[in-house]
Amino acid sequence: MSSLSLGMRTVTVLRVTVSEDSLAVDLSDGRTVSVPLMWYPRLVHATPRERRNWRLIAGGQGIHWPELDEDLSVEGIVMGRASGESQASLKRWLESRDRGARRLGSGKSEAAHEPARTGNYSTRDR
Repeated sequence: MSSLSLGMRTVTVLRVTVSEDSLAVDLSDGRTVSVPLMWYPRLVHATPRERRNWRLIAGGQGIHWPELDEDLSVEGIVMGRASGESQASLKRWLESRDRGARRLGSGKSEAAHEPARTGNYSTRDR
């Protein structure tokens, strides 16, 4: 993953907010960058709980969603790069999620398993 540098500073993620239709990141240089969630199909197909389960990687230069196998870089977000995942890859991923859900077979909706805490989280909350 490459870093985004402005002069001598490396810009890193301080906070991540994922809503139903957007991804917003607060950056160390004071900016907040918001992009359409539809740019990242794995986030679109994720449950709210999965969207909240992220961690910073590469010293804050990227964001990783372990349950979704999704990684986004600060550079990609700032430069306006949508996901480069192929339709075939996304289809395989969606099929594997469906198989996993059928194996669990709980019959309960994801919402029933949601924790009470919702909202925006900063790196301090993690």
